[in-house]
Amino acid sequence: MTASGGADGLVDAHVHLWDTAAARISWFRDDLGLPARVGPEDLARAAGASPVPVRAAVAVQAADTAAEARWLLRQAAAHGPLPGPVVLQYDARPGRPGAWAGMAQAVLDDVRTPARIAGVRLAVPGGAADLADVAGLDALCEGLAASGRVLETLVRPEQLPAVAAVARRHPGLDVVVCHLGLGGGEPDATWRVGLAAAAAHPRVHAKLSGLHTTRPDDAGRVAGAARAALDLLGPDRLMVGSDWPMSARVAPYEEIVARTARALPALGAAAAHAVWRGTAARLYGAGG
Repeated sequence: MTASGGADGLVDAHVHLWDTAAARISWFRDDLGLPARVGPEDLARAAGASPVPVRAAVAVQAADTAAEARWLLRQAAAHGPLPGPVVLQYDARPGRPGAWAGMAQAVLDDVRTPARIAGVRLAVPGGAADLADVAGLDALCEGLAASGRVLETLVRPEQLPAVAAVARRHPGLDVVVCHLGLGGGEPDATWRVGLAAAAAHPRVHAKLSGLHTTRPDDAGRVAGAARAALDLLGPDRLMVGSDWPMSARVAPYEEIVARTARALPALGAAAAHAVWRGTAARLYGAGG
């Protein structure tokens, strides 16, 4: 595989693990075609088939309970770097005063936490376009910036200007837009304008993840989105994520990686290193 295909290795910026017997996953249903348990051994097996050597992976919490967060951290501690750093979910249900991270606060504050918590994800693609319905958003951002952690956002294109506003209010915070901010939408003019607004802030980054589908036009669609993201963000603010095992419903891990390589334009060695490995290693402290 050429330099544009990540020849020196991949830090997978986006994977999920779960065990429905160990902790409740609120969205899990049998008809989704997903296994009830996805553990580190499954990730290692899938990543082992990758055409690009997988050096580390960032595990994003699949649901939003403290019990699940602790389970995930135990897996990361025992099996790192696959997975390595962990990103917890934000759930703003009322907690104790000063609990800026919502549900995740008790886990963050536990000195026995066995693995690195690199950030917290705000998953609100069904929420208000201006993010006004996210309770405690600015306190969350302040807490993350002060602790050197990232804010991840799972949003739809119409919410990208609000992500830009968050970045403007919190210039010391690293913000990561999951799945290029498409949130199931299309890489159309609305998306490009929104991503451009977010990209205008130098500490906004994005994951090239969660994009592949079974549509006949998938290759061209993903390639167009990847080129636009590179133009707007540059390689030092873009990173590859497999979105495994969600993506396994479309294609096996190795095929997702290969499709992503084909979607990217030709890159020099430094740019390829950034997109496939360096950006994620720097932001999350994983497998640099």
